[in-house]
Amino acid sequence: MLSRKHLLRVGSCALALFAIAASSASAHTTKGPFSPFKPPAPIGSPIIGHAYIDDNTTGANTIAGFYRHLDGSLTPIPGSPFPAGGVGSGAGLASQGAIESSSDGRFLLAVDAASNQISVLALGFNGLPYPVGPPVSSGGTDPVSIAVSGNLVYVANAGGTATNVTGFFLTPWGGLYQLPGSTVALPADGVPGDVLFDPTGHKLVVTLVNTSTIASYQVGWDGRLTAAPGSPITAQGLGPFGAEFSPTNPSQLFVSNAHNVGAGSGTVSAFNVSFTGALSSIGSSPFADLQTAPCWVEISHDGRYLYAVNTGSGEISSYAINPDGSLTLIASVPFGSAGAGAVDARLSPDGRTLLVNGSKANVVAAFAVNGGTLTELPSSPTPLPVGAVASGLVVN
Repeated sequence: MLSRKHLLRVGSCALALFAIAASSASAHTTKGPFSPFKPPAPIGSPIIGHAYIDDNTTGANTIAGFYRHLDGSLTPIPGSPFPAGGVGSGAGLASQGAIESSSDGRFLLAVDAASNQISVLALGFNGLPYPVGPPVSSGGTDPVSIAVSGNLVYVANAGGTATNVTGFFLTPWGGLYQLPGSTVALPADGVPGDVLFDPTGHKLVVTLVNTSTIASYQVGWDGRLTAAPGSPITAQGLGPFGAEFSPTNPSQLFVSNAHNVGAGSGTVSAFNVSFTGALSSIGSSPFADLQTAPCWVEISHDGRYLYAVNTGSGEISSYAINPDGSLTLIASVPFGSAGAGAVDARLSPDGRTLLVNGSKANVVAAFAVNGGTLTELPSSPTPLPVGAVASGLVVN
């Protein structure tokens, strides 16, 4: 049964995601099941990496795994989808970061929203994920987003009366243990959309969608959080949702405003983050993207471009990030095969390909990246497993 918090997610991103469960139930894939003992079919382009998605399937949750090829195409890893260990909700999570990689790339961490747990999966030979052990309690109910920095993990729990962020310690062998005294309560009606560390691991931010606020914290030497001065601050638009720190300037934070009223009213905010974690506006922020419901965001590895997934209008907006952190809109391109209702987006390690989780259409779309210009690849899209209500995206 959906929690009360799920029912409160009434913004543009959430409304789009509520349709995903119904559409995915009737979606069909042209690819049959794969045996875990059968080698991958011959391919024309070398395998250079992998992609993983939290299927959030009703009942036993699964992880979809794909080979990434040099030409940008995707093919399912034999045996995909793989058991996560916990229970999925079968509904759109309306969050960014439902699945994350450990800092060393050896493990996946995925939310099991219906069983209130986090699964840890090791990445074995040929990228096959397998559970390290049984999933662990998320420290609350309805976990939706995960942040990882070194061996420190924080989880945002969105459900019931225990809306919070809770910290964990990730061991070198993949054990996940709750950090005593790390749980920090969030506003009961806030509904976290994203939890994330800055690149240094010294700051942590949580977007609170329903209250249109952003909570900011300093991370202590012991992994525990101290609220920044003035936290939570009022966002610069309705429904702050996806967030990313600049990978090259940890003091710059970018947040999408997904629930502004009216078609074409979406914006992205830019903030300076002080050493205390306090947030201050950059230039004339927020910056318009002329689209509807920008929910998920990604930033190029060189820190020069930002990509906003406009779930409502079915386009991806590209911005140039200026040295002072202000944004200049470059263009918007249609999702194409991913369709309206697409969710998380992540770049490949070389920055040449942007993958988009087209959850509503039950596909993963792939775009070639040339600075701020995106072009869907001829091989795109690739079907997701039948029954997936996919959330999150990890690319390695």
